Amino acid sequence: MKRRQFVTLLGGAAVAWPLAARAQQQPLPVVGFLSSGSPDLDANRARAVRQGLGETGFVEGRNVAIEFRWAEDQYDRLPELAADLVRRRVAVIATNGPPATAAAKAATTTIPIVFGIGADPVASGFVASLNRPGGNLTGVTSLTAELTPKRLQLLHELVPAATVIAQLVNPTNPSANPIAAAAFQAAARSLGLQLVVLQARSERDFDAVFASLVQVRAGALMIDPTEPSTA
Repeated sequence: MKRRQFVTLLGGAAVAWPLAARAQQQPLPVVGFLSSGSPDLDANRARAVRQGLGETGFVEGRNVAIEFRWAEDQYDRLPELAADLVRRRVAVIATNGPPATAAAKAATTTIPIVFGIGADPVASGFVASLNRPGGNLTGVTSLTAELTPKRLQLLHELVPAATVIAQLVNPTNPSANPIAAAAFQAAARSLGLQLVVLQARSERDFDAVFASLVQVRAGALMIDPTEPSTA
């Protein structure tokens, strides 16, 4: 190889190398995930996020990054966690449950938000309508809250001797649905059942809840469908 050809090739490589290095250093797109739950109890949701991304060709650490934010049932932490994802300039925010969705909605009007909830997204104020959501929010809903009367009916069929039914709710949950609560009460009356509402703000309250179940002689217990574990 002639000296001039060698110098030309070397110069071309010197130019190409920093360009390739800069291309490799480009930051990965970031997906934010916001939940009012905890990484231990909601590990299946984290796996589902990674699996869903993988099915569309996005692999964490290879061509996408994921920023998980967990409030661990402390709902007052959600606004700051949502704001942190916005500051991180994530490409999209995936939310689990109405409280996390409300926090994300309040934090940004430009970053796309994809929610998974059990409540009616229209009644919750997240979207304008089901067929035309509008804004920067979209997602899926199982309409769990609207199915509450049916759940009570099925419970009554399973335990027909139970005349007192207890319902466990978290009073700190900002997504508590008064419409679903009223429907639950109406369904209980129509079935001739007495409904007793018990409250638990955290796991520390469970012992007191179970003691109350014995005191009121509840024959069955239903969990509020707006809670993160069922939303």
